[in-house]
Amino acid sequence: MTQHVLHEQEISMLRTEIEMLMNERKRLLKVAGAAAVFVANLDTEKLPPETYESAEMLSKCLNEISEDTLGEALDGVKAEPVDNP
Repeated sequence: MTQHVLHEQEISMLRTEIEMLMNERKRLLKVAGAAAVFVANLDTEKLPPETYESAEMLSKCLNEISEDTLGEALDGVKAEPVDNP
């Protein structure tokens, strides 16, 4: 096999890997968007005490996401950011 053919195969493999990573990113953005909508609509008054820790963990993770990425995540689930009064 020539060096050129090996190079072409490597490029093809990298393209495939990048495509898989981009598809996974889209799926993860949808999960983050759905989680953000869930948290935004969560009624903390009705939240069972045994779920406080999990809800807080999810909320902290969402707060660590950049505003641009969170916007993409909300776009992925066709949601609008909610401003809490």
